[in-house]
Amino acid sequence: MRAVNPFSSFIVGLTCSVLLASCGGSDNATEETQTEHLGGGETTVNASGHDAFSHASRNMSDSDRIISFNEGNHFFENPWVQGTQSTQARDGLGPYFNSNACQGCHINDGRGHAGDAVLDGIATSDNFNSLLIRVSRSVATEANVANAPDDNVGGQLQHKAVSNVQKESDLSVSYTRKNVSFDDGYTVELRIPQWHMTSHIGEFNSDSVFSARVAPPMIGLGLLELINEDDILNQQDIDDSNNDGISGKANQVWSLEHKKMSLGRFGWKAGQPSLLEQTSGAFLGDMGLTSKFHLEENCHNNQTDCTTAENGNGTNSSDEAYEVTNSTLALVSFYSHHLAVPERRDAYSDQVQQGKLLFVEAGCTACHTESYTTGSDIMQPELSNQVIFPFTDMLLHDMGEDLADFREDNSPVANDVQVEYLATATEWRTPPLWGLGLTKTVDDKATFLHDGRARTIMEAVLWHGGEAETAKNKVLGFNSTQRDALSAFLNDL
Repeated sequence: MRAVNPFSSFIVGLTCSVLLASCGGSDNATEETQTEHLGGGETTVNASGHDAFSHASRNMSDSDRIISFNEGNHFFENPWVQGTQSTQARDGLGPYFNSNACQGCHINDGRGHAGDAVLDGIATSDNFNSLLIRVSRSVATEANVANAPDDNVGGQLQHKAVSNVQKESDLSVSYTRKNVSFDDGYTVELRIPQWHMTSHIGEFNSDSVFSARVAPPMIGLGLLELINEDDILNQQDIDDSNNDGISGKANQVWSLEHKKMSLGRFGWKAGQPSLLEQTSGAFLGDMGLTSKFHLEENCHNNQTDCTTAENGNGTNSSDEAYEVTNSTLALVSFYSHHLAVPERRDAYSDQVQQGKLLFVEAGCTACHTESYTTGSDIMQPELSNQVIFPFTDMLLHDMGEDLADFREDNSPVANDVQVEYLATATEWRTPPLWGLGLTKTVDDKATFLHDGRARTIMEAVLWHGGEAETAKNKVLGFNSTQRDALSAFLNDL
């Protein structure tokens, strides 16, 4: 592999002259003054096929940075192998793992999916290729520790293992049905997951909490990292001082890079402070690969066949003392920073703009904040000073018992049990909505919400509870024309 500095220091002058489009119709607006179709600002790409999420920032022009993006894609897309193989640049998989490639979870750089088991428990699915289950105990931990792992299986269930190692668990899911009716009688069928988890290492702790999570889409992540911290923190209303029922809070997490508590930005519960650390954490937790932030294999307690398995650690230099070298980690992080948001297809049509008005009227923007201007970063010139439209406040919100993390018997966990730093069992970070309408185009098996239970966008809306209960009930009052408009708006994002 050619030696490349993926973070070469140079400044690109970016000019951004932006006027925000009105929430009302498009009668008086012109193409020159409307920018909301460019969700990622000048980074936005015109793409709508199955590879819509796989393009570099449109304003990236420096050849070295383009090479770095492509080399990062190589390590993101291609499978890693176990330590006994000769592919030294990508060896060291496992001993426990959930997938052997980043792309195996983030399919076409998009969203993962839950298993498509038959409803009513007739059959179960063990398709966990892009879905994992985190584990924590409902006991107090120190502030700089994400959670207390289960004594036998640790903090994540791995359902795969390299040869000669007993896999940690078997996982499957089945579903029952639940019908939700709109005021006009229109009915949507929802599916309720039942998670089936068998440990091959030892019994789970009685107070262990399980959290099913599908892989989120990769687009626009570098832009989210450049949202000014104050713009996120100023949206908090932890005590609901304005009595609107919305009390978002920021997660505060331990940064392995900076050795201090930092704002959590990434992951379903905002448990990671940066893309670099998110990438390192995924390498370890999902593929069993060590890096400069995680020097030990993901073996736990008495898992002796795991601890004695051959690894991929090199010995030639300090950079080779772990399986994911510093240069590889930087390249994959660079790639993750610069996957571009696709341009919206029909943002200014009357129906889409009417759907946006209904989205606002229902109260959805109380959490799904529409727009920000990113900060400046000399290392990320393409992403700097961009007006973006991610529709997220980056905060944690209580989404209600139905979407709560669960016990081994599938019973929901109370909202006062912390499972990932400050995030409780019922709290989830507001996900960005850009690219939402292209989800099924990128992967027709993709599903929605943190655990993939929702097969459609409308199903995802109807699962909202907790702080979003009022907004959901307003949506349930929409008639057919209004539902179509709301769906048109969400599918255009």
